[in-house]
Amino acid sequence: MVSLLATAAEHGTETAASGGGAMELAWVIPVIAMVSAALIWAIGKRLPMRGAEIGVAAMIAVFIGGLLVFFDAIAHINADAEWHGFEKAVTWMNFGPGSTVELGYMVDGLAAVMMVIVGFVALMVHIYAASYMKGEVRVTHFFATLSLFTGSMLTVVLANNLLMMLVGWEGMGLSSYLLIGHWWEKHENSSAAIKAFLTTRVGDIGFMFGIFVLFWAAGSFNVAHINELAADGGIARGTLTVAALLLFCGAVGKSAQFPLHTWLPDAMAGPTPVSALIHAATMVVAGVYLVARMFPVFDNAFDVALDVVAVIGSITTVIAALLALVQQDLKRVLAYSTISQLAYMIAGLGVGAYTASVFHIWTHAWFKALLFLAAGSVIHAVHSNNMTDMGGLFRKMPITSITYIVGGLALAAFPPFAGFWSKDELVVGAYEAATAGSRAGTLTLVAMLLTAFLTACYVARMLALTFFGKPRYDPEHVHPHESPKLMTYPLIALAALAVAGGWVGIPGEMNQFGRWVHYGDEHAAFNPMIAILSTGLALAGFAAGWAIFRMGKVKIDVRKTALAPFYRLLLNRYYLDDIYFKGIVRPVRDRLSAAAYWINQKVLDGAVNAAGMVAVASGRFAYRDVDQGLIDGLVNNLARLTGRTGDKLKFWQTGNMQRYAAAMFLGVATLVGAFVFFRI
Repeated sequence: MVSLLATAAEHGTETAASGGGAMELAWVIPVIAMVSAALIWAIGKRLPMRGAEIGVAAMIAVFIGGLLVFFDAIAHINADAEWHGFEKAVTWMNFGPGSTVELGYMVDGLAAVMMVIVGFVALMVHIYAASYMKGEVRVTHFFATLSLFTGSMLTVVLANNLLMMLVGWEGMGLSSYLLIGHWWEKHENSSAAIKAFLTTRVGDIGFMFGIFVLFWAAGSFNVAHINELAADGGIARGTLTVAALLLFCGAVGKSAQFPLHTWLPDAMAGPTPVSALIHAATMVVAGVYLVARMFPVFDNAFDVALDVVAVIGSITTVIAALLALVQQDLKRVLAYSTISQLAYMIAGLGVGAYTASVFHIWTHAWFKALLFLAAGSVIHAVHSNNMTDMGGLFRKMPITSITYIVGGLALAAFPPFAGFWSKDELVVGAYEAATAGSRAGTLTLVAMLLTAFLTACYVARMLALTFFGKPRYDPEHVHPHESPKLMTYPLIALAALAVAGGWVGIPGEMNQFGRWVHYGDEHAAFNPMIAILSTGLALAGFAAGWAIFRMGKVKIDVRKTALAPFYRLLLNRYYLDDIYFKGIVRPVRDRLSAAAYWINQKVLDGAVNAAGMVAVASGRFAYRDVDQGLIDGLVNNLARLTGRTGDKLKFWQTGNMQRYAAAMFLGVATLVGAFVFFRI
């Protein structure tokens, strides 16, 4: 990377926006993660911790570097509220007048916040994984890929142009495939990795076409230039609408939104540290980040673009929360929770609540990373993912239990935990859109309030079944105990942020986050009615879940009620996997592939085989009739004639001088006679 920059600098141009300081070296941060991956692959197996020490050291450097860039960016924002960020780039390729591809990076408030999120969560995950993955197979490969994953996300965050963003985007796709399928010996793990890879590729096709549309319209891949043209009316609204909807396809795939959300729960087949990194700070957040980064394109397109974003987010947040209610696998509960929370962010962007959506990325990173790592601690102790094998763990695992409860309360959006502040702002944004007459805003408001109730309900269920009540594990074979310090220290650090991380976005004069990240004249407002309503719904949902699953106040078998069909619908995940398998996978595998095989065998191979047969027949004719019969026959016959002539003439070569003299005399006499005869 360094040599590439140097080479590009020799042959290209360099541009920089206002800024400097630590931001000058921001490009080094993803490079550190990439170099870490290369070093682990090269020498990791020779080290005592199989390369984990390199990964942890690199993530410390990444986090510190991210903090320095963050504080530098905040200093510029505080000094100048109109500061638009720092950008530096060199021309990498030039393929026509005004058509260049840059190699560069851009730092603004959004990128600076994301760097802190990615850096800190990646550091906690690496420290945690150093203990969690001890003794597992392919540890070196795991940590190398984990560093590559982090570097790819940082590339997406810092990229100043859409092509570089696409490189990091696909790097995450590759890394997720390798990490989800880390334990590939089990068929379901490798199948989950393939499913994640192929499903996200569907959305990525739209993302790439969106990039092409914007390049055609703007003549550049540069993000700032495209956004500026979009805001100033330099690109037709129809073109912006098409581009926005295509870009959103990429977000739907990566951020697991309906109908491409089915890959994310299956991704739980990967090791728990991978789940924490994917769900809290990297891959699935990338889709939300894409919409936020390109928000001027969405905001200046026709209303249908943001309406589609809001509707998809609203649908996804409810259906995922309902699915979380019926899961027995602890990690799958958190997986559907992630889908639902990402949909909150997507729906928020759809109704124009830009700052609130980005703020929810911030708070969600802390409590969701905490929940996944704490879930891994529980699974590590009871050797099972199912909550039916847990219960009564609070006394056995106090640190894990307390931190998990903190994360759960933050997820349920109880004040003063981090999730309350960001979720409240999102609901306020939906309320303002609804009161302005937006139908999509009304749908989003209803979906968010319903999801607030459902979220608290499945959080209560999850806590009750996991940490309270009678133990349901086998005491003869399972002996739960607190996890090692390398696993509990990250939990404590993340729990602290799950409590206090939202205080930077408290509405009013104390709202610092709104200063760091905002769009236009947008400002965070506090609506007491909305706060009371959303908190009341959360309390009601938690109380209902606690009463049912902890206190046993409601003893109704849903399978024997009128809700049985709906319950089966949830257990079968709306039959979407069946629809995809029977409607897409099986026809492709059994029919389309069979047709393709027939065409390959009968048409393509038939043509090739026929050409081969013609070539063989032609070769035989050329060899047997032309080469052997005609050419070689002519040469051989000439040789035979020459041989026979030689046989006849060789009798004249006797070595007798008298015969030679007589022959000479006879020849001379013949010549003289002929001369005299013809002369006469």
